[in-house]
Amino acid sequence: MSGTPYGGLGQDVQGTPSGGPGQGLRGTPSNGPGALRARDGALLVVGDVVTDVIARHQGPLASGTDTAAAIRTVPGGAGANVACWAAYRGGREVRLLGRVGADAAEWHERELTASGVRPCLVVDPQAPTGTVICLVDTGAAAERTFLTDSGASLRLEPRDWSDALLDGVAWLHLSGYLLFSAPSRALVTAAIASARARGVPVSLDPASAGFLVELGVDRFLALVENVDVLLPSRDEACLLTGLPDAADAAAKLSRHVPLVVAKQGADGALVARSGTVTAHVPAVPATPRDTTGAGDAFTGAFLADMLTGAAPEEAAGEGCRAGALAVARARRRCCTPSRTMWSTTI
Repeated sequence: MSGTPYGGLGQDVQGTPSGGPGQGLRGTPSNGPGALRARDGALLVVGDVVTDVIARHQGPLASGTDTAAAIRTVPGGAGANVACWAAYRGGREVRLLGRVGADAAEWHERELTASGVRPCLVVDPQAPTGTVICLVDTGAAAERTFLTDSGASLRLEPRDWSDALLDGVAWLHLSGYLLFSAPSRALVTAAIASARARGVPVSLDPASAGFLVELGVDRFLALVENVDVLLPSRDEACLLTGLPDAADAAAKLSRHVPLVVAKQGADGALVARSGTVTAHVPAVPATPRDTTGAGDAFTGAFLADMLTGAAPEEAAGEGCRAGALAVARARRRCCTPSRTMWSTTI
């Protein structure tokens, strides 16, 4: 299962450095003391790039007949969305490694570049680009249901990884969707090992409570053993711990991962370290039009702020702002990268 590098970081897959050496903490474990301090360098996101088909409907679906809906096709994928929101927040270069089919490679590369992201898209010679159908009930909660064909997105494999991808990188973020197939799990293992060797902090978003059930909690926790920051949703945190209370779940997870930032939707976010919740960050009020992508927006803004030296509590506050912007404007991405623009959007 080989692929062809496509896009701005394509040379890196062949082993050519894309920039100068990464700064700070080289050669030390990434989860050692001080690993999360401000660092010079880029954010590298490794994750899924898919095409979203969004159907916004009012009320329950009418089984066996037609339901009126507004339907549109947009670029998506949790990994890609995180990268775009991090670029929108501004402050650091953002890069993305993902795998797509030949059917949509050029379109996704253009869209990522327009969002301020430097893409490295490996083109799969066999599988098409992943597709997700998002059914969005436009009622008060604006909740959504996903139908997912992962396509090429989960066919990333160790041969798509190169240590040179970390040249000039200060932080590595992994989409949890990569844990849901054997080839991409192997790539995650290789990427984490490379990051630890260079002292680059690693964060991971579990991505999907439904897929976590299939993977298994024990298996997931073993795979994230060397991750520095975990960013679960409320449901994911509770599933991973078996605890019904989100704060208890975040606290328990932080005994396994040094820093846990649990996204709580309309209830904000919880920050936990060493078995204790250290902060409850309030949400930014917003009238939801579509909650899809709010967690990705949170994660992207959080990571961008962490790279500039913000405390996790402060970065979580910026994540809440991004989540509010995403749900209020029904945007999986904001396309114009600008820290100045960010300050005027909410």
